[in-house]
Amino acid sequence: MVAAEGKRWRFAMVCSSNMNRSMEAHSQLGRAGLDVESYGTGTHVKLPGPSLHEPNVYDFGTPYGAIYDDLRRKDPDLYKRNGLLPMLKRNTSVKLAPQRWQDNAGDGVFDMIMTFEERVFDLVVEDMNNREPKLMKSVPIINMDVKDNHEEAGVGAKLAVELCQKLEAIDGDWEEIIDDLITGFEKQHKRRLAYSIAFY
Repeated sequence: MVAAEGKRWRFAMVCSSNMNRSMEAHSQLGRAGLDVESYGTGTHVKLPGPSLHEPNVYDFGTPYGAIYDDLRRKDPDLYKRNGLLPMLKRNTSVKLAPQRWQDNAGDGVFDMIMTFEERVFDLVVEDMNNREPKLMKSVPIINMDVKDNHEEAGVGAKLAVELCQKLEAIDGDWEEIIDDLITGFEKQHKRRLAYSIAFY
């Protein structure tokens, strides 16, 4: 629990399609009582289809429930077996629809942005650097590579909760201890993290 006088952090979880890794993290952070939103950085939402060359492609903003109905109509056995239907059912309990990071400027300021893939990290850093800083408020963008499958997303989300709780518990300026915090986290979990600092 956060102490009453403790500052509440706002966290953003970001992957490519706002479907699996960022949504599992969104779900677990929410259950842990943290203030969290989630996003994807792709141009479209892409989900596996009947073959590698036939992905299911949707626009950001298409409700998870509508995607669930579409896949269930197309091939309920396949999409239940590969975990997409259960994943979409979980997503509907978290929020309405996938959101695109690059379109989120109106969502306000985050205190920490976490990505789950190097390419996504690069896109978020680039997007933040293209925004004109108005508040001169610094924000850490932290990347932890997580394979895009259900099992790894669960592991990654647990680690994300732990890291976010450590950050929110900082008493004082996070910039002074972020290096030590990340180094300690890497040693403890044998995971490499990358981070950058951007400004709102």
